[in-house]
Parts: sequence; structure tokens; C-alpha cells
Amino acid sequence: MAKVYGAVTIDGQRCKGCDLCVVACPTDVLLLQPKEVNDRGYHYAFAANPDACIGCAACATVCPDACIEVYRVVDRGE
Repeated sequence: MAKVYGAVTIDGQRCKGCDLCVVACPTDVLLLQPKEVNDRGYHYAFAANPDACIGCAACATVCPDACIEVYRVVDRGE
């Protein structure tokens, strides 16, 4: 039986650190970078726990800057 996993990519240079994606994620995949900032001076979001992603795309839906992309990866177990 195939299993579906999620994969999230974040454009850290465009992220303004609004924290909406972190709050929207039901599996606590995303966090804001605590020590680093991007070129614009914001603490950007990153996938702290990427293996927990279920591909729901809640984070991408609430992102006002459209800097998050979510993919679904199918593992057919072959």
C-alpha cells in the first residue's frame, strides 16, 4: 500500500516572519528561525520537523507572501 508524505519548501529570503504558518501547521513542522535573519532583517520560517509533514498545505494557504510550497510525495514501498 502506498503512503503519502508531505514535503514543504520555504523561500526564506521572501519570508517576513509573520508566524501565521507556524500557528496553522497541525503537526508542528514549522518554526521561526530563532537566531538567524534573512536579508530583509526578519526571522524566517523553516521546517524544523520535516518528517512530520502530512502535506495538508495549511501553511501555504495562510502565507500572505506566497513563499511556501507544499508537495505530496508518494512512497509505493517498492
